[in-house]
Amino acid sequence: MDVVIYHNPGCGTSRNALALIRHAGIEPHVIDYQTCPPSRELLAQLIERMGMNVRDVLRVKGTPYAELGLGDPKLTDAELLDAMIAHPILINRPIVVTDRGVKLCRPSDMVLDLLPELPMADFVKDDGEICLRDSEAADRDAGMVAALTAEGLPTDDLTEPGRRFFAYRTLTGEVVGYAGWELYGADVFLRSLAVLPGWRGKGVGKAIVARIARRAFDEGARSAWLMTTSATPFFEAIGFKRVERADAPEAILETRQAKGLCPSSAVVLKKAIRL
Repeated sequence: MDVVIYHNPGCGTSRNALALIRHAGIEPHVIDYQTCPPSRELLAQLIERMGMNVRDVLRVKGTPYAELGLGDPKLTDAELLDAMIAHPILINRPIVVTDRGVKLCRPSDMVLDLLPELPMADFVKDDGEICLRDSEAADRDAGMVAALTAEGLPTDDLTEPGRRFFAYRTLTGEVVGYAGWELYGADVFLRSLAVLPGWRGKGVGKAIVARIARRAFDEGARSAWLMTTSATPFFEAIGFKRVERADAPEAILETRQAKGLCPSSAVVLKKAIRL
């Protein structure tokens, strides 16, 4: 398989994606886009092939984004592309191209979507987080129901419309946890997050949240919401902020969990989904 990665060697996510490609037995064509940026036409083509908006591929952190005023919603795609070509550091990374498609691989294990589905040894990222695959789970998946029940999490509404659930496995196939969502336009309600006991304390929960948030982003979500009675410190540690219940969107407040399955004492948390 031919693989091209637009890479920033100073970026941990980009380094992990590159290492995963090599872990799969593939030596990619590595392009340091800061020193050899794509042409304006090619960049526009890559973004189109990813099915993303130009602004979605615009990097904010560690770039001249603010000083250039790129947060102005009146700027056109053409103007944003001009800025990205003039300042390649504004191009988010890594962008990976294979015969299976083009993807901005954030988190880095999203690159697995573009690689052959071959047996692989487990892979640990350079921050100690294990790489995970995700797959859709049935709403009454026995393993998921057992995991949620063991954690005292609601299961009464699993079969209702509008829910999607995912199982998370290591590269060698061991199930480590589950999570689900209810999507309401630009808001996604994250739910049914359970990490199996043997995998707690190993960064799996953080990895699952990052993975499911990216899947929701690709479906149009830009804000992630959740409710919890016991895991507030964990979610705050990964960037969620407490929100007054009355300030949550009506669609979130109308969920079965908000209206009764979660106790009124549950904390409401929110996080913007950014790549």
